[in-house]
Amino acid sequence: MIASDRVAISVALLLGLSLPSSALAAEPKPDAAVKTDYVDASVTLDAAIKGNAALAANLLAEAKRWIESNRAEAATAFKAEPELFRDGRGWTFERNYRQTSIVGGRYVSIVRTDYLNTGGAHPNTDINTILWDDSAKKQISIRPFFKETADNGATLKALRAAAIAAVAAEKKKRGAYDIGDWRQGIEPKLLRIGAISLASSTMAGKSAGLDFHYPPYAAGAYVEGSYVVFVPWRSFKTRLSPQGAAIFAGERPPEAKADSK
Repeated sequence: MIASDRVAISVALLLGLSLPSSALAAEPKPDAAVKTDYVDASVTLDAAIKGNAALAANLLAEAKRWIESNRAEAATAFKAEPELFRDGRGWTFERNYRQTSIVGGRYVSIVRTDYLNTGGAHPNTDINTILWDDSAKKQISIRPFFKETADNGATLKALRAAAIAAVAAEKKKRGAYDIGDWRQGIEPKLLRIGAISLASSTMAGKSAGLDFHYPPYAAGAYVEGSYVVFVPWRSFKTRLSPQGAAIFAGERPPEAKADSK
C-alpha cells in the first residue's frame, strides 16, 4: 500500500467512515515479506512483471536482499534502543515494482517505489528505475543508446538542462513555489541526474523519450510530493547512437501524460 492510501484509510477510520470493499481488497498479496516485533517489510511485483519469469526472478532476488538488509538494520536498532519500538512501533518497509513500458520487444522499463517508515517525523518515499534487457536477461543502463554518456559530458549536461526545465514547468503548473536549491541536486552524472525510464510512444515498439522520476525532496519541498517529467526524444536526437536511434520515435500517448501527474 502506498503512502497516499495509508493516509486515506487512516482519515476514514478517524472519522468513522466506511471504506468501499474495493479499497481494502485492492491491496495485492506480497511476493516476499518478513514480519517481526521490530520490522514489517514486504515487496510486490505487478502482474506484467510476473508474466516474465527471468525478470521476476531477478527482481525478487534483489528484493529479498533489500528486505534482509533492512531487517538486519532494524534488529540492531531494536537491540540498542528497544524503547523506540514499544507499543508495536516497528519499522515498516514496502517496495513495489511496476512495469511502465516495453520498447522494441526487448527493453523493459520498471519503476521501483520504496515506502519507508522508521519512526521519523513522517514516512519517506524513494523512487528508482530499472531497465531490463529481455534479450540479454539482465539489467542495463541507458548508456548504449547514446554516443557518449560521460559524467559532466555534453549529453548528460543537455539531459540535465532538459529535465530541470521540465520540472520547473511542472512546478508552475502545480502552483508550487520555485524556491531553494533543488537544481543543485540534479547533476550531469548518470547516477545523479534522476531515475530514468523509457517513455511509451504512439508508435508501437518505440519510445517517445525519457521520463525522469524524482521522489519527495529530490526536486523540491517534501509537501510537493514526487515529480515525473518527460523529455521528448527529438530534444536529444543528435546525441543518439545507432542503437538508440532505432528505438526512439513517435509522440507520448495522452494517457501516459495523465499517469505522470
